[in-house]
This record gives sequence, structure tokens and C-alpha cells, in this order.
Amino acid sequence: MSKINRILFTILTLLAVSNFSKAQEKPAIPINTAVENVQKFFTVYPVEKIHLHFDKPYYAVGDTLWFKTFLNTNLFNYDPSKVAYVEILNSRDSLMQTLRVPLKDGAGKGQLVLDPQFWSQDNYRVRAYTKWMMNFDMGYFYNKVIPIGDAINKKLGSDVSFEPDGNKTKAILQFRDRQGELLSRKKLSWEANDGWDPFDKGKGETDALGRVIVSLSNKEKEKFKNGRLVVKLEDGETLVGQYPLRNAIWEADVQFFPEGGDLISGISKKVAFKAVSSTGLGLKVKGKIIDSKKQEVASFEDLGLGMGSFNLVPVSGESYKAMVTFENGEQKTFDLPAVVDNKVNVVFAKQEGEFINLGIVTNDSHFQAVQNKPFYVFGQLNGHLVYAAQASMKSAAVSIRIPIKELPNGIVQITLLSPDGEPLSERLVFIQPQKLIDIQVKTDKDSYARKDLVKMKLNVNSPVDSLIGNYSVSVIDESKVPFNDDNDRTIVSSMLLTSDLKGYVEKPNYYFNEKNTNRLEALDALMMTQGFRRFDYKELVQGKLPQVRFMPEQGITLSGILRLNTGRPQPNGGLLLTIPGAAVKKDTYTDKNGVFKFENLVFQDSLKATINARGNDNFRNLVINMDQTFYPEVDQNSPYFSAGIQNIDQNMSAYLDNSKKEFRTSILIDEVVVTATQEKKQSSKDFSALSGLSMPDHRIEGSRLQGCNVLSMCLNTLLTGITYDVNTLKYYVTRNYNQGSRVPVQFFLNGMPIDEPSLNSITIAEIEGIEIFLRDDLGTVRNIYQNDGVVSIITKKEKKQPRMTAAQIEAMLPKSNVVELHPLGYVKQRAFYTPKYATPESKNTNDYRTTVYWNPEIRVEKNGEIDLEFYNADGTGKYKVVVEGNDIQGNVGRKVYYYNVK
Repeated sequence: MSKINRILFTILTLLAVSNFSKAQEKPAIPINTAVENVQKFFTVYPVEKIHLHFDKPYYAVGDTLWFKTFLNTNLFNYDPSKVAYVEILNSRDSLMQTLRVPLKDGAGKGQLVLDPQFWSQDNYRVRAYTKWMMNFDMGYFYNKVIPIGDAINKKLGSDVSFEPDGNKTKAILQFRDRQGELLSRKKLSWEANDGWDPFDKGKGETDALGRVIVSLSNKEKEKFKNGRLVVKLEDGETLVGQYPLRNAIWEADVQFFPEGGDLISGISKKVAFKAVSSTGLGLKVKGKIIDSKKQEVASFEDLGLGMGSFNLVPVSGESYKAMVTFENGEQKTFDLPAVVDNKVNVVFAKQEGEFINLGIVTNDSHFQAVQNKPFYVFGQLNGHLVYAAQASMKSAAVSIRIPIKELPNGIVQITLLSPDGEPLSERLVFIQPQKLIDIQVKTDKDSYARKDLVKMKLNVNSPVDSLIGNYSVSVIDESKVPFNDDNDRTIVSSMLLTSDLKGYVEKPNYYFNEKNTNRLEALDALMMTQGFRRFDYKELVQGKLPQVRFMPEQGITLSGILRLNTGRPQPNGGLLLTIPGAAVKKDTYTDKNGVFKFENLVFQDSLKATINARGNDNFRNLVINMDQTFYPEVDQNSPYFSAGIQNIDQNMSAYLDNSKKEFRTSILIDEVVVTATQEKKQSSKDFSALSGLSMPDHRIEGSRLQGCNVLSMCLNTLLTGITYDVNTLKYYVTRNYNQGSRVPVQFFLNGMPIDEPSLNSITIAEIEGIEIFLRDDLGTVRNIYQNDGVVSIITKKEKKQPRMTAAQIEAMLPKSNVVELHPLGYVKQRAFYTPKYATPESKNTNDYRTTVYWNPEIRVEKNGEIDLEFYNADGTGKYKVVVEGNDIQGNVGRKVYYYNVK
């Protein structure tokens, strides 16, 4: 048993027993039973947390995005997940890519090449999780928004801002061409749509400074949430810009959160507040609280993040309002929660030495009703029950002291419950100070020249000696990648704070930056205003545990059932798995239920796998049924997009300017003369029924269908942005399906409509391409077929072929006893390139790198020093070193260090 677990057990043993006085009522569920039931959950259901450390905060198209994956778990008596999933979604909540990352000792690494053919300028959300985390609320997945600019393909640069204008909203846009020159006196047309249909449109012309003002009607504000402003500008060619409208309308909301949950008459308590705009970001506010007689009883002002608190003694029967003034001069009035006379709350007094002091409070009038009645107080931290006690109300205020000396870092959730397990009040408290891994960074010099060799030394001291630790180091040229470190989601803020709070936390590292003098006060305001609900205490106290669908993954598994063509399972059936690209060849046998599993497989993504049952005597009568692979649904309208950059061209200008230089010198070719004849590919435009559709969102070339025996099975995994429903046997546009729509996709074969059962009658070898249309802007197909999206299958033009032999015909027939598939493998591993400038000749090159050094493979077996070496790039100014890491017991650490390059 680990030291922490021993201490937690001791605390529970001491605190779980309460003596009853003669006049005290007995609870419906004894305290020992309640503790035992709750403890079952905490000891059987581990908490897994994922964090990603990226080499820099934002990127450009053409870059490689490097990351290190860290896994923390609170229990050590089980095999934690050894596979993590990293997903990238664009601002329209469309899934761009899923990466499978192998984990060893709680860490893994990966990268993503931002190919200009597939990636464009946008704010992308990175979501990470394990299969075990899929059993619980998706709100606790890792989420981070990473802006990606485009200095390669983007022909239209722009800045946009929005201003209220009565019952309209003004969009003020300024346009520039690829070279950054103002596009003045250019004709344009614009359209505002709700993601589907236009609700406003018009025409205009830019002025001498390339600016234009578009006036949008905001009568239907709901349409702005998913809407976009599409502008088409004529400059010899049509240039198109698209801008999300979610931030177009200025709206503000202020919520008030009495400590412990209620405004109890006669009790002085803190009241926290949170002011947010329509963007989800905090707003600077100040104001006053008035009673029904319009007398001021309190005043308040935020701490800089839209949050703060004030003290209030509410009066029974009174009502209160907040008169709030915003930074832009707008004023609004909000109601405070109603005053109650019959509640009991838990409140936080202070952290004092090795204890946190709390109180259970009620007013004098309600005390008579609850005198000597028992209540439960549970304290939970990172999936450990660290405090459990029964308290009876001997007075209107009861004090509680919780020892914290040996507790791990993070948020303590204090919950007051009735004797039948009903939660009555809650308070979150962040333990100070944090016990972090001490990481020290030192370079051989404080100042260097360009392309100089840097010798860096890391010194790591974990709170517990001799623990295996994993660390990653990033060095960036901060003059080209400026970034406010308070905005970053670091391993410390991620593992100790945001991974335990639902919703978006603005500037998460603000609360851990000692330069921010009010950070502890701001952190306490965050504790009172942010949601925390990993489990339901009422269910746990009664011994009801949540169901589990997924176990911690230990590797890649391909599984299924082998059946006879009559439907009966085939016991002791032999199967052979081959993955030629990974030199994998394994066999297995089915159990008595026909179930087979190929476990602990190692192969990279995009490799073809074949599962063959033809070694059995009755192989002609066998059918292989593969198990379905489950992934979490896309959480639409994620609050994390509040962290996105509205004007990427402007805010990332230094980075994009450098990207242009880097791309121009290393990749661009001025002119290419093509002399070969290009073979014209057929497209949906060649068919009159589909000519009204715009460009396809995705195209699958026929070559990708090689090895596919049953077209419908292959389409289930190949159709990007399309979901197959096994109940209706229909295909749907994923984003609309996740929002509840059940309008299916319409399939076409060479411009003729077909139904789903007809798919398997198509000869796969004759398919030239498949085009996917996720939207039908003009409604030319939708209005006729009442569909949602189009999948157009195009076959090759007929060519005279020689007559096929019987063997060739048999080879083309689908084989149920052989399955070919392309399962999701591990992310391809690449090494970060670090140039060497050891000679004067080698220095005679341009080096525009922004990430100067990236090393995700630093492993520490015990406390000690690590020596690193790398060469600077051409950039001058401050270079920023960021080191992040964890150990196998869940301790985390981070260090930021700067040195100069002249």
C-alpha cells in the first residue's frame, strides 16, 4: 500500500466513527455503512486524467504539431490504460483526425503533419481521452483550442470585428491579398447563414483602406450561434472568406453563487459572481447590491477574470438585485437567488497550517428544527475519500477541521448530506501550497549568438525519490511565437484544476503564476462558480454503482464472433491475422461462444489487416463478424471554443510572416512546367441531377477500396463526416445526427439515385471515386429527395474487357470467411529534426525554425541531472524553455526558463 493510501485509510478509520448522545437522532443509513458504500466506488473506479504538452501554443499550415501525452491515475492496484486517443475537430465540430497513442509508464508521444492539402486556417479543438474515461462524463476529457494560420494557400487575409447597432449588428471587415496589400475598391457580395440556409445577404464595395461594413439583422439571435458570414470578393478571381457569427452579438450574463448554495437569512456569507460575454470569456464588471427598498447593501468589482465575491447578510423576506456596469458602459440588472430560512450550508473559513477549517451553519430559527439531527460530511480529493464524518447540530454553527498534511495536490470537494444521502450543500477548496516536482533548468551561458550550441542541464527532484518520471522539453523563439503564459493549459493547471472542473476555465495558468498577486483570491472565486460533478453521492451512499462499458485498454485488440452461415456460433474455430506492413502474423481459436480476440497488437495507422478463417474444414460455411469500435460522440458547441482567436491573421502576424519565409525557402517552387497529359477524372458535376451541388467536402479515390469485399462495410469507416446507424441501416451527416436529426443521406450511382441495399451490388473494382457532400446550399437535391447530404459513387467509363475466367469471377465475389480491414493503428512515430551548425559552412543557411528544440523522451529513473544539447536558430531575442513532466505516482511539475540570443 502506498504512503498516500495508508494515510487516507487512517483518516477514514479515525473520522468515520461518531459517538451518539442520548438526545441525538439515529440516521437512516449508519455512518459506517455510508462510508463503506462510498468507499466501494472510490476503490474500484479509478480516475484517469490526460494532459498534452505541445511544442508551442499555435501553428501554421505546413507545420508539424508535436505533442507529449501524460496520463495520471489515482489508484495503483490496477493496470491503467496503455492507449490514449487524441482527436482534432474544426470550428464546425467536424472530426478531422483521430490518433491512437501508445502509453508506457503514463506517457506517450505523437505528431500531426498539417498537410496544406487537408488543413486550412481555423481554430481547432484537440480532445484527448482513454477508453476508461468514456464510461463517465465527457466534460472531464482533455480539451484545448489550438489556432492554425495559413500562409500557404490562403489568398484572402482579413480582420473582422462586430459592433451593436440597434436591432442590427455591424460587421467591420478589412481585406488584404496574399502579399498583405490592401484590397481597396473591390466589389463583393455577402451572405449570413445559420449553418444551412441564408437568413441575410447583400452586396458592397471596399473603401480605400480595404474596409467594408456589413449590417446584419439580429432579430433571430439563435441563428448566430452556429452561423457564418460568407464574403465573396472579386479581385480578378473570386476570393472567399468565412467568419463565425457566434461572437457577433454582444450579450452579457452575470450569475451569483452564495457560498454553500443558499442565501440563508441572518447568516453572513460570501456570494461569488461570474460575468461572461457571448464569447464565453469573462467581463470586467463593477456594481452594487440593492434591496427591495433600493438601498445599497453591498458593492463588488471583479478580480480581472470576470469573477469575484462580496459579503452579504440577507434579511428574511427581502429580495435583492445587482446593478451591474460593464466596461463598455452598458448597465444591466440581475436578480440574486431568493433568500431562504430553512437551509443548512457548509462554508469555508480558511486554510491554517496543516488543516482546512470549515463550518456547518444555519440561522437561529431553523436551528430549532435541526437540533441534534445527524448530517454526513464527505471530503473527496482526486477520487479519494479523504474525510468522512457524522455531525449533529449542537448549535447554529459547527466547526470542522480536515487534516491536509499528507494529501495530494488538487481540489477538495466538501459535501454536506442528509442521513439518507441527499446532497444539501457543497464547497470546493483548493489546497495550498502545491507539492510539485521541483524542476531546475540551467544553461551554460545566459546569452548566445545565432546558431550557437546550447548546453542545458535539467535537475529533477520528485517529492518521492526513485519514482519513474517522464518529461518533455520545448524550446521556442518567443519573438516569433509571442504568448501569454497565463492562457496556457499546463500540466499543473490541467491535472490539478481543469481536469476536475466542468466547463471552460479562462486563463487556467493564471492561478499558478506567482506574479499574479490576487491569484489565490481569484482561485477561491473560481471554486465557488465552477461545476464539479464526477459522481452522484445519493446513489453511492445507497450502494448503487455506475455501470461500466469499457475497461482500461492494454493495447490494440481486434475481436469478433465466428459464426456458421446459419447464425450459430462456431466454437474452437481457427483464425489467422496478418498485417504485412507490420510483419504481424498471429493465430487464435474461438471460445465456446464463437468469440475470438487478437490482443496486444502493435502496428501503425493505415495498414491493411486480414483475418482469415479458411483454415477450417467447413470454411465455406463460416462468416466472420467483427466487433464494432466505439468512440465518443462529438460534443457540439463546446465551451472551449471561447479560447479561439477571432482574427488569426492579425493576432498571429509575426508567426505567419515567419511561416511565409520558411515555406518560400524550403518548399516553394517558382514554376513547374507539366508536359504530360493529365487524365480527366469524372466528378459529380458530370451528371445533371447533381450539377447544382458545390464542391464536395471529401473525395475517396477508387484505389482506396482495394481489398474491400463488401462495399457497405467499407463505407462505414471510409465516409468522412457520415455516421452509419445499425438500427435504421441508414447513413446520416454526423454533425446533424449528433444533434438528433434522423434525415438520411441520399446515395447516387453515376447521377442516378439508389437505396442502401443496392450498394453491395456495385462492383467495387469499377469504382473510380466517391464524393461526399455534407451540405446542399442551393437545395437542388434536398428539395427533391428530402435528404440530408449526398454520397455520389462514380464508376469508371466502360472499356472493352476480355471475357473473365471462372477464377477471376470467384475472386471478385465477397468472401464472408475472409475480412480485410484498415483498423486504427498507433500514430506513426517520427523524430524531431535538430540541425547541427558545427562548421562555418553549415551556418551559411537560413534557419527560420520557431520550435528550436523538442524532446518528448526524457525519462528519469531517480532524482538527478539530465544533460541536453541543441543549436539555436536564426531568430534573436528571448528563447523560451518549457519543461513538463509527471511520475508514476501522479506528481506533476513544470518549469519555464528564458535565455537570450543576440
